[in-house]
Amino acid sequence: MHDVAQTEKKFRVKSTRKKVWIASGGVGALALLLIAIKALQIFTMMSTKPPMPVATVTSAQVKEEDWAPILSAVGSVSAVQGAIVSTELGGVVSQVAFENGGVAKKGDVLIRLETSSEGAQLHTAEADLELARANLQRSRDLAARKVVSKSELDAAESAFGQKQGAVDNMRSMVGKKEVHAPFDGQLGIRQVNVGQMINAGQQVVALTALDPVYVDFALPQQELAKLVTGFEVRVHTDAVSGREFKGKLTAINSMVDTVTRNVTLQATLENPDHTLRPGMFAKVEVVLPEKHKTLVIPGSAVSYAPYGDSVFIVTDLKSPNGKTYRGVQQQFVKLGSARGDQIAVISGLKAGQEVVTSGVFKLRNGGAVQVNNKVQPSNNPAPKPEDS
Repeated sequence: MHDVAQTEKKFRVKSTRKKVWIASGGVGALALLLIAIKALQIFTMMSTKPPMPVATVTSAQVKEEDWAPILSAVGSVSAVQGAIVSTELGGVVSQVAFENGGVAKKGDVLIRLETSSEGAQLHTAEADLELARANLQRSRDLAARKVVSKSELDAAESAFGQKQGAVDNMRSMVGKKEVHAPFDGQLGIRQVNVGQMINAGQQVVALTALDPVYVDFALPQQELAKLVTGFEVRVHTDAVSGREFKGKLTAINSMVDTVTRNVTLQATLENPDHTLRPGMFAKVEVVLPEKHKTLVIPGSAVSYAPYGDSVFIVTDLKSPNGKTYRGVQQQFVKLGSARGDQIAVISGLKAGQEVVTSGVFKLRNGGAVQVNNKVQPSNNPAPKPEDS
């Protein structure tokens, strides 16, 4: 009986173990199935690309235009005539005959100095002159009648000449007590006041002729062979934003600077409204007469980067599934000079290609785009800003 009980007990233990192993195997198989399903889902998600977003942009065609070569430089405005008017004699200021910032004509009196002392001396000299004149006339009459000698007549003539010189000198001194405008121009701010005692050479006021004006600038010596007086010159200044002044190249220096190897040039500009003032900083462009074909695009189309400048060309592309869509290709370009909103392209593009003009910062090579040109960025070679 004892052996039978032991056998049944062993059988029950084996049966229980078998059930446990079967259950464990089922759970493991279920876990492996779940892992396989999840891995398949992840693989499917990774292999399927999301739909490409479509960016809305504006575009413009690459145009070929006739551009005249331009030599650019920086310079400054100077006056054709300009001077600091000063006194020739000292004295006390009795009158200031101009307004600060006013306009003066050649010969206008600017200031007068006190002349009471010089006036009294002039009257004395004139009286002496009249006496010398009378003596001279008397001597001439007597000499005609052989009453006085030739030496006495010569002495009378010499005395008259001396008195005449003294009168002329005093009149000159009185005249120099008035300071006159040496030419037509605009006055600055006065530097003297009524009642002030001034010395000879005292600065009175700046006088400047403002129409026309000069613009002085310099260009490298290698450009000298291209330059001839009479070329058109365009001038811009930050003081008058958005306005262009035109003139002519009127002077080329005969020497080249030995330090900078630049040649100094001078242009003359009409300035009827006196907008340009001497000392202003100016951006100068000398327009050469010959023209050549140039590819032109809006400056907003260029994506600037340290490794190279590029544009995005709008063209038809194919997706991996073979479907055609409107997309962009990035193209590196070599740029030339800029004029207003436009910039020249030396290489990298062809006339007629369509380039993105706004929204380039959000594009990538091969990206899909939608062109909407209802509102476009400015593309003017000579823009005039509204706030100018």
